[in-house]
Amino acid sequence: MANQRQYPRTPMKCRIKISHPSFGEVFGHTRDLSDGGVYVRHEALAGLPSGTQVSGQVQDLPIEAPVLLMEVIRTDAEGAGFRFVEGA
Repeated sequence: MANQRQYPRTPMKCRIKISHPSFGEVFGHTRDLSDGGVYVRHEALAGLPSGTQVSGQVQDLPIEAPVLLMEVIRTDAEGAGFRFVEGA
């Protein structure tokens, strides 16, 4: 089966804050990143339905990172894969 990904993934581990009204704020860790999205490990994210929109902000940088709107594409037992929502 051919890889049909639009954007190649890059392994990357950093701390990220995810915010949503259903759970407030959680701090997870990224597993990989692409130009189109990110996978975040945290058990609270595993139960989010596809299409749920959350805010995400990378932590621990020398400057404050932008807050990005992201949408759940898939979940598993470890966390969730998000796509970046453009124009948000």
